Amino acid sequence: FYYCFNYFQEYRERDDLPGLLRVYAVQLSCLQLGFYLASWGMLRGSSKMLQRSVRALEPVIEVIATAPSEIWQTDADSYGDGACPVIFETAAMLRTALQGAGSDILVTKIMLGTFGCVPAFDTYFRRGFGTWKFGPKALRDIGAFYHANTEVIERHRVETLDLAGGWSTSAPYLFHR
Repeated sequence: FYYCFNYFQEYRERDDLPGLLRVYAVQLSCLQLGFYLASWGMLRGSSKMLQRSVRALEPVIEVIATAPSEIWQTDADSYGDGACPVIFETAAMLRTALQGAGSDILVTKIMLGTFGCVPAFDTYFRRGFGTWKFGPKALRDIGAFYHANTEVIERHRVETLDLAGGWSTSAPYLFHR
């Protein structure tokens, strides 16, 4: 997670998201995202992604590079009414880019690993949080949980790790911007 997240966040911080689409960066971007997804179990078993080359992630990289700036600043503190149109619009664009492989689990894992704007709606999160669908109600519930526990959550945030030296970065994991 750390390496993928920091890779995409670095482009955002430099205000160079179009740079993700440069010839030399597209391959590395696909590899970063692909290895992250593989480490989270998204390239195994009956997964549609298992049957594809990492190059199939190129349209996903295009979505990430052209996503609205609001998606990069969205976090649980802004889920209040659950609407969060930018989250659901970006999720829809990712589903289209994934050409039939865009489950809630895959889409939210991509959004977590790049934008950091939603949790991964996998089996463990759904079971632990008691929600079954990635939708407005789930975001409303997550937002309410965040607001009810802000002090504890903020006190326990940890920094992500840098690939070059394994050092802590200034970018916290699951951060409030």
